[in-house]
Amino acid sequence: MSQKTTYLTSLSESYTTDREGLGTIRWEKTKCYKWVRYDTGAGGVAAVVGNVCYYYTLDGYKNVVVTSDVSDSIAIGAGVLMAVAADGEYCWVQIKGVATLTTALTAGADGDALTPTGAGDGTLDVSGAVTDHVCAYAGDISDKEIVCDFPF
Repeated sequence: MSQKTTYLTSLSESYTTDREGLGTIRWEKTKCYKWVRYDTGAGGVAAVVGNVCYYYTLDGYKNVVVTSDVSDSIAIGAGVLMAVAADGEYCWVQIKGVATLTTALTAGADGDALTPTGAGDGTLDVSGAVTDHVCAYAGDISDKEIVCDFPF
């Protein structure tokens, strides 16, 4: 399978139409991104650049739909939002590499495994159980940096 090398979209903008093909993967040096559709969820949680998003409901991963409303997710992290996307819009999320979050982590230390389980909307919490979905690791917490390891 060949990988795209030319993209129609900017990493920092959202779009009302699917211009890349849902699930498209994009590498930029040591960072990897995934093209997704955003859903505000039942709570109407807005997309914020630098916030974490999760796969929306049970079919979110299969349909490549994400939300920052943790209560509407299946507690599987999807990535870090690169753009402000309205409900139903398309954008890139970072899934691999070092990322800086907008919201500081509320607990933990550098190197800790991070999970959506127990987190507030748009963020991650320290993993406390073997059943937690670990999707990132705390990098330099004082700088709000994480090392992304979200699923493709």
